[in-house]
Amino acid sequence: MRSRRASVCYIPRVEGQGSIDVEVGGGGKVRRSEFAIFEPMRFFEAFLKGRKFHEVHELASRICGICPIAHQITALRAVENAFGIQVSEQTKELRRLLALSAWIQSHSLSVFFLTAPDYLGFDGAVSMAAEHRDLVELALRTKKLANDVGELVGGRAVHPISAVVGGFTKIPAKEELEPLLGRLQRARKEVLGTAGIIAGFNYPSLELRSELACISSKDRYAVNEGRLVTNMGLDATEADYRKFIVERQVPYSNAKQSRMAGRGTFMVGPLARVVLNHAQLTPGARKAMKDMELDLGSSDPFMNIKARVVEIVYAIEESIGIIRRLRLDVAEQPARGRTGLPCAGAALTEAPRGLLYHRYAFDKSGVITAADIVPPTAHNSAHVEDSLRAFSPKVVAGGGDLSLQCEMLVRAYDPCISCSVHAVVL
Repeated sequence: MRSRRASVCYIPRVEGQGSIDVEVGGGGKVRRSEFAIFEPMRFFEAFLKGRKFHEVHELASRICGICPIAHQITALRAVENAFGIQVSEQTKELRRLLALSAWIQSHSLSVFFLTAPDYLGFDGAVSMAAEHRDLVELALRTKKLANDVGELVGGRAVHPISAVVGGFTKIPAKEELEPLLGRLQRARKEVLGTAGIIAGFNYPSLELRSELACISSKDRYAVNEGRLVTNMGLDATEADYRKFIVERQVPYSNAKQSRMAGRGTFMVGPLARVVLNHAQLTPGARKAMKDMELDLGSSDPFMNIKARVVEIVYAIEESIGIIRRLRLDVAEQPARGRTGLPCAGAALTEAPRGLLYHRYAFDKSGVITAADIVPPTAHNSAHVEDSLRAFSPKVVAGGGDLSLQCEMLVRAYDPCISCSVHAVVL
């Protein structure tokens, strides 16, 4: 078997700027496996220093235009943990609804626009629309619905403005939310109807025993709050995150790489959440999981695609439940906490692409003295390289298109590259 190399200088159909460089030697030995992110560095952890506590969530949301809600909620929770602020149940529910809207729009974009063309034989969603207009229109409708939910709760679909430390500056009225129920119910039916199509994709197979990580809660499917857990026995608080997860910088990438201290790489994202938290899924989400024959014992990155569909259904059904349950007090004011002492706070949430960590330290006047932000793609980047290393010899042995198949593997993670560029050494 001759040597093969896949050098993709600009990975298409992912968010941001990244490349793949994989080389498989004649004997099937992998000589190189690099997932390089060359997106310009953003320096958020540096320029957040010196800003006041009430500015953090708005600035942090600018890390990304696709995941602003996740960064905003995580920053808010980290600040609130630092200052001992206990938010109301209404605030928690509205934030959950806001976060779920981000899951719906992000997963719909990933599954139908970025991933489906690979399996239906097209180079993108535009060309795919000629033969699969129904899928493209469904995706656009679902994404628009999610944006409308986000705008109503957060004041703006991208970079929301009404969520603040301790609560919301403006709370939607019940009569504003209820008209969304019909659209959500239609979307639930339509997305469930695509399960057979997604299940029928000709997925490559990657048997790679991996540690899966997410937050988890006994009460409900974890979105904004929970303990850090893995399928290999880790169970820790968000405050203890840095005791278990470490980072390193590599010379060819502007994203740091995460590992479990003393162990190795791990995977975050939809598959990890479904595998570890499937007991809390809604009935429709469990049906989607069954219809697509999603194996709960799998750690195959390609199965993230099926898990995204499960989570779209879950997020829609949970959104319906929240809107029906909420008895909104539009006069509620943001909660307050202690001030006047140096403090620090950390928070873990689940962004659409997986585990998101923020930690901030403050001086006695509430000014940031240190910031630590680890987004999902930084958590996953080293695991992507492990996956490429395990997958590429199989592709070469089978005579497949190495570059395309490696691209498909990376797209299965749905990397959000702009979020991940937090290197510290230039």
